[in-house]
Amino acid sequence: MEVSPSLSSGGQSGDNQERHHRFSQIFRKFAQRFKHFSSSNESTNVYSMNVKPSGTGSAETHPRKRALLCGVTYNKKKYMLKGTVNDVKSMREFLISQYGYPEECIRVLTEDEKEDIFSPTKKNIQESLKWLVEGSESGDSLVFYFSGHGLRQPDFNNDERDGFDETICPVDFMQEGMILDNEINSTIVWPLKQGVTLHAIVDACHSGTILDLEYIYNPEIKKWEDNSAPSKARKSTSGGIAICLSACDDDKMAADTTAFTGKAMAGAMTYLMIETIKKDPEITYGHLLERMREMVDQFNDKSCLGKFLPTVFYHRKIQNALLSSSETFEVYAKKFLL
Repeated sequence: MEVSPSLSSGGQSGDNQERHHRFSQIFRKFAQRFKHFSSSNESTNVYSMNVKPSGTGSAETHPRKRALLCGVTYNKKKYMLKGTVNDVKSMREFLISQYGYPEECIRVLTEDEKEDIFSPTKKNIQESLKWLVEGSESGDSLVFYFSGHGLRQPDFNNDERDGFDETICPVDFMQEGMILDNEINSTIVWPLKQGVTLHAIVDACHSGTILDLEYIYNPEIKKWEDNSAPSKARKSTSGGIAICLSACDDDKMAADTTAFTGKAMAGAMTYLMIETIKKDPEITYGHLLERMREMVDQFNDKSCLGKFLPTVFYHRKIQNALLSSSETFEVYAKKFLL
C-alpha cells in the first residue's frame, strides 16, 4: 500500500519545506540588499557638497585656491529654476578635477544643503563673499560662481554708464533684497592684493557688468572698452586682477536649458564654458569666447527653424557670454586659468 507523503506541522511536505527554506534565504538576502540600497539613497539625499569648509588664518599655506559656489533654485516659487544645483555640481567637479582645487577650500551654497549656514540667503552670500577674499595673498586664485536670477534697477549714483545697477538674487531676495554690483565690487574686488587673481563666473540674467569692473571686452572689434564710473567712483583692485565671465549683456536674459545636455537642465554658459575648456585645457580667453559664440550661433540658428526652441527656459534665445576685467590684457595670448 502506497503511503501518502506525511505533512509537517507547517502543512508542507519535505520537498515543499526545502523549497520554502531556499526561498526564505533568497528573500532575506534581497531584504538585506534592499535595506542597504535604501540606506544608500538616504545618504545620497543628505549628501553635502561642503567638505570641512576651510577658515582663514595663518595656518593656511599660500599660494592657495579657494572658491565660493552659489546655486539658487527658489524652490516652490513661480520663478523657480531647475538647473542651478546641476551647475554648481558641474563647477565643483570641474574646479577639483581640472584645476586642483581642494574640496575643503570650496564653499557651496544651495537649497539642497541641510545646514542653514549653507543656504543661499542674502546674509550667507554676503558673509561668504568676505570669506572668499579674506587673508588672500600673492599667488592665490579665487573663484566666485553664481547661478540664479539676476535683475537690474535704476542707478542713482551716476556710477553706471547705462544708468542701471545690476544685481544677483539670493533665495530670500523678496524679503531681504538683492545684492547690488556696487556691493560685490567693494567686497571682493577692492581687497585684491598684488598677485591675487579672482575669477567671477556668473550665469544669470543682466549679469554683464555684475562685478562693476573697469573694462569690457568687445569681441566684434577685438578691443577693450572703458567701463569706468562716470562719477569716478572706485571700481579698481588693490593691485590684484579681477576677471568676470558673465552669461549675457546687462540688458539681456540668460537661459536655463536642456539643449546641450539632452536631459538635465543647466545654465547654457556654464555648460559651454566647461565643455570647451575640457576639450582644450590650453585655450586662451579669446578663443574660449569665440568657440562658445560659435556653439551659441549654431543653436540659435536651429532655434529659428523651430527645432530646439521648446527646450530653452521661457523660450529664450541663448546669449553670448561677456568678458570684463579690472585691467586689460591680450585675450588671445593669455591662457584661461582658474
